[in-house]
Amino acid sequence: MNGLPWVLLYAVLIMAWGWAWQRSHHNIGVVDVLWAKGVGASAVLLALLGSGAAAPRIALGVLGGLWGSRLALHLWSRVRKEAEDGRYRYLRDYWQGHQGRIFGFFMAQALLIVLFALPFVAVASNPQRGISIWMVAAAGVWLLSVGGEAVADRQLARFRAAPANKGRTCRDGLWHYSRHPNYFFEWLHWFSYVLLAVGSPLWWLAWIGPLLMYVFLRYLSGIPFTEKQALRSRGEDYRAYQRSTPMFFPWLPDDTKDTPR
Repeated sequence: MNGLPWVLLYAVLIMAWGWAWQRSHHNIGVVDVLWAKGVGASAVLLALLGSGAAAPRIALGVLGGLWGSRLALHLWSRVRKEAEDGRYRYLRDYWQGHQGRIFGFFMAQALLIVLFALPFVAVASNPQRGISIWMVAAAGVWLLSVGGEAVADRQLARFRAAPANKGRTCRDGLWHYSRHPNYFFEWLHWFSYVLLAVGSPLWWLAWIGPLLMYVFLRYLSGIPFTEKQALRSRGEDYRAYQRSTPMFFPWLPDDTKDTPR
């Protein structure tokens, strides 16, 4: 775990920069961009500093780095073009713009970068040489999950870009089967590192990724905040969507319940 202090230093520096950026741009949403960038960069850093075999470390650097870069670029395209996300606008109002609390929020995200880097420590310590069946499976899960998340992001962006859809809920494509397909595929992606860690003496650390991500998405900062904001902005249309469509795991919706009351 020798690389974790460097991950922490990097995370603190980029989040401090993000806090300064939001002061002048009034957009806390940059924290999401920097979180994705920070976690992706930590995968590359730990792959370089790890003590394990070359193959799992190379896979970690490539898969983790590409995942973080794609997600950060996608989020940045929204943050730099759009007004502050309603979730963060609510937090800013709740804290009455107190910059000390906002700074603390950014620093908490820096600590989360370190926490989510722990699965990478497990992979970077894996002594298994060569390309194993587990590595192939990890690549398959990565392609499915990152590809699925990218498709969901594009479908939502296309829907939101149409002026006629203002105030309406996206039910297109993957959003017909889950209210949060992007979150589902983000969670699924973390199993890639569980598979890459098979054979590592620290294999158990890899399970922190999917377990912690599910808790955050399902109960803390993901779905609860997103759905509260959706209800504030879309009202009964979103309530109908809640009644008909599974929350997280994709499944067939009950279209008979998708009617505003």
